Amino acid sequence: MLTITQALHDRIVAHARADHPDEACGVVAGPAGADRPERFIPMLNAARSPTFYEFDSTDLLKLYRDMDDRDEEPVIVYHSHTATEAYPSRTDVSYANEPGAHYVLVSTAECGNDEGPVSFRSYRIVDGVITEEDVKVVEEY
Repeated sequence: MLTITQALHDRIVAHARADHPDEACGVVAGPAGADRPERFIPMLNAARSPTFYEFDSTDLLKLYRDMDDRDEEPVIVYHSHTATEAYPSRTDVSYANEPGAHYVLVSTAECGNDEGPVSFRSYRIVDGVITEEDVKVVEEY
């Protein structure tokens, strides 16, 4: 199960809405080994695409160095789907290289940039196997 604060949940959703019609992407880092998302890190979708996301390789290298310096790891890797459901695509699965991370997908297909319903779902993706997990939103840890 993914446990996430309401504030982090809302920031991920806001990022997905703001970048619509392009896919948004980012990471929420947390203390190594704690499985507790804490630090919201929105990233630039280098592909600038409504159907595909790609982290900029230079930004990603900086991110991993920064997390290493802070003794953090990527607890959540998130991105949005702008026209389809919040379920990992084959490409998403092929990019899932953090077996300990929660892969969060937010679908803005119904609302676009506006307030309105979004789908916020979390998955574990290990060795190409997708397992959906429950999401528990809490006020604070």
